[in-house]
Amino acid sequence: MLVDALVLKIREGGRVRARSALLAIGVNEVGYREILGMQLGDSESERSWMEYFVWLKGRGLAGVDLVVSDHHGGLVNAVRLQFQGATWQRCQTHLSTNISDATPKALQEEVHRRVRAIFEAPDTETARVLLAKFSADYAQSAPAAVATLERGFDDATAVLALPALYRQRLRTTNAVERLNEEVRRRERVIRIFPNRESVLRLLGALLMEQDEAWTTGHRYFDMATYWQERARQDHVSSRTSAASQKVSQMKGREARADE
Repeated sequence: MLVDALVLKIREGGRVRARSALLAIGVNEVGYREILGMQLGDSESERSWMEYFVWLKGRGLAGVDLVVSDHHGGLVNAVRLQFQGATWQRCQTHLSTNISDATPKALQEEVHRRVRAIFEAPDTETARVLLAKFSADYAQSAPAAVATLERGFDDATAVLALPALYRQRLRTTNAVERLNEEVRRRERVIRIFPNRESVLRLLGALLMEQDEAWTTGHRYFDMATYWQERARQDHVSSRTSAASQKVSQMKGREARADE
């Protein structure tokens, strides 16, 4: 699931107010993208995101394995509370921008190349080796950039746990942001919506049109590799759990024998 918000201007009570359109798209079990839902919130607060996610789950959303978003605090907290067990992937594009902003101008291009190499590493272990080298090389010349990357590293490289086939499209929020750009293209004509109902009518029609195009067009992913990997992980997990239980039973018997 990829989530993002779009700030719109709506006339309410004789005043123009900024409101957030909360939007999520997902990839279903057979690999097609879907619009999961759109809801207007007063802001991008944790409460608004919590209400939105509860609404989505009430409409039948289940089995969320990965959530991709930016680092908005309220959003991240809501994801962790409402989708326990799911992995949160921090958008690498947003983190790269944060790192660049914390880097001296003369080093920005060089640092960007190094950070990109970390994010495109073949596995987490390699990414950690590259992170250690980056931290050592720029500890003196760009300490703020090093600190920013180190803080965000684990969340930004969560996608490396997935098979390589799926990483490129799930490492950033680009997919949902492209949808937002299409919404913006229509919204600029109106500029200020006369009320909330007009937002729901315009955006609802656009999103339904996009959802139909996605679900009747080409598949976004071939999910065969994903489900094979999930089955392998479940098998390993069950064997590990069984082994741990057996060890616990043996220790229990030994303890009773000692008594």
